[in-house]
Amino acid sequence: KMKAVQTICRQLRNSKGFFVERTPSVGFSTSYSCGRKKKMNPYEEVDQGKYSDLVQSVLSFRGHAQTPESLFEEDTLLYGPVSKCKPPKQDEETRVTENWFPLLNPEKSLKPNATNDATIPLKIPLQRNKIPSVTRVLQQTMTSEQIFYLERWKQRMILELGEDGFAEYTSNIFLQGKQFHEALESILSPQGNVKERDENLTSGYIESIQHILKDVSGVRALESAVQHETLKYVGLLDCVAEYQDKLCVIDWKTSEKPKPFIRNTFDNPLQVVAYVGAINNDANYSFQVQCGLIVVAYKDGSPAHPHFMDTQLCSQYWAKWLLRLEEYTKKEKKQNIQKPD
Repeated sequence: KMKAVQTICRQLRNSKGFFVERTPSVGFSTSYSCGRKKKMNPYEEVDQGKYSDLVQSVLSFRGHAQTPESLFEEDTLLYGPVSKCKPPKQDEETRVTENWFPLLNPEKSLKPNATNDATIPLKIPLQRNKIPSVTRVLQQTMTSEQIFYLERWKQRMILELGEDGFAEYTSNIFLQGKQFHEALESILSPQGNVKERDENLTSGYIESIQHILKDVSGVRALESAVQHETLKYVGLLDCVAEYQDKLCVIDWKTSEKPKPFIRNTFDNPLQVVAYVGAINNDANYSFQVQCGLIVVAYKDGSPAHPHFMDTQLCSQYWAKWLLRLEEYTKKEKKQNIQKPD
């Protein structure tokens, strides 16, 4: 359509005796005269007021080279903006959990106990039982879109590395994560070996988080199990400590790709708030937590990205976590009903 309009304009410019007078009803004007005497023009009957915006946009490109940006602008003008994703369903936007439970516990004090700073951080072992873990709930309730992209990444990696190569790759990623958390535990624990701490500082991941560690103090728990006694789920959190004087559940992550925004961390915020809610409703923890922190460290030592979650943001993710937990519970009940006796 644009090409046709441009062809018409080129014919108008080449037409001898073409002349358009300035009129108040037209939002633009152009004049071209090759003779003294005005001749009849075959395009005079065109409703120029109606198509003035379109003609103006075409003429504005005259004398400028076409670029990818200008072509996109033309496409947008003719066909409207490109939709890159499907709009969310209405029911997903307005869904509310059937069994609401508060994130904070009114029976626990929000003021941290100052004596805890001098004590050994809690490290409660995780008991294996029938209660689902936070990780399992999130894995079993992934959206179809999350499953699609995860499977596409897996198939792409298998094509590149082969089945055995991909298995080795995932094993190495798991091992690196485990070593990173062990190094952090030795650094943050008052019982840590000084020599071991110095050795760990040579790690690229540890170098990546040095600017974060400067703001971390008052460690209350390390690699410690939590259980929500009412909602019935368990988890193993990385760390509870003060970050910039705010008590947080801290989740340490490693990544091969930069994750500068919290939306890049996928379900990690849900994991953090699940731990926050569990701590606040676990009798093993005398304190209460209101904030969260996700730290993404990089192997090459480049500065880690910290994603701080204040109370308001935690509350927003808590509502989403409750929906996922509810979805998991319904899914499990349905599967149990379908199982033969």
